[in-house]
Amino acid sequence: MLVVSIILLTITIQTIIQYSLDRQRNTAMVVNLSGRQRMLSQQLLNEVYSCRFHNCDYAELKLTLNRLLQVHTVLQQGSESLGVEPLVNEQIAKNFRRLHPYVAWFASNLSDLGKIDQVAFTDLRYRVDRFVTIMDSIVLQFQKKSEEDIRAMRIIELELAIFSVLIVLFEIFFIVNPIMNRIMKQKEKLAEIAWHQSHAFASHMKNIKDLQYVLHLEKNEERRNEIITFISKELEQLNVVSENMVNALEKSEHMPLPHHKVLKKVEELLEKYSLVPSEEITHDDMVHSSKS
Repeated sequence: MLVVSIILLTITIQTIIQYSLDRQRNTAMVVNLSGRQRMLSQQLLNEVYSCRFHNCDYAELKLTLNRLLQVHTVLQQGSESLGVEPLVNEQIAKNFRRLHPYVAWFASNLSDLGKIDQVAFTDLRYRVDRFVTIMDSIVLQFQKKSEEDIRAMRIIELELAIFSVLIVLFEIFFIVNPIMNRIMKQKEKLAEIAWHQSHAFASHMKNIKDLQYVLHLEKNEERRNEIITFISKELEQLNVVSENMVNALEKSEHMPLPHHKVLKKVEELLEKYSLVPSEEITHDDMVHSSKS
């Protein structure tokens, strides 16, 4: 029982730890993508500026825009490949709804690379600034949510650790310790039996054999009767030794089992608070009743 409970507790703790690590990885990925969105919006502004006043890299501009739109969708709807769960926090979702007009403006005005020159740079810079400001709020919200999740998981792990210690202590005091006491008592009984076997029993048997040998040699009838009397006494002593050995074995066999003691304590506790009638409380191999 102790081994099984330790195995179950270990499996439970490891399951919770792995779940906590998965949650932390998911949260770290979300925070990383949110921070990346700010960088992509600023990079988008730089690419448009380069197209307006310097050499234009249309491929880089298109790639940056596509990444921004894709990450914006992933942060809300989730992604199995990236291990990101769908957004369920309403406060964060509210800020994403505030971002929607700006993201829609980027998609409609910057998707056509042939019309980049027609985009008002001041409008773009204003919308990028607003986008970055809202994304800062979203990143902060994700970080706070991550901290709350970590604190909750730590509390659960601490409670589970305390519960595990209590379970182990309960098993040590109410199961392991009684079993050890029973084993020690059985050891004492076996030692007592071994002493009778090796000393008293063996001694009387030797005396009987010696007296039997002398009896065969002795011719005097009076001496023979005396030797027979000694043999009878030795047999009586041998019978006493045998009875002592049997009594020791019977005491060992009738010792209460450790789990009976635990069940008896539970029975008394239930009966004390009147949770279960005393006539209905039973053990696995005997019936107890406080009224009997």
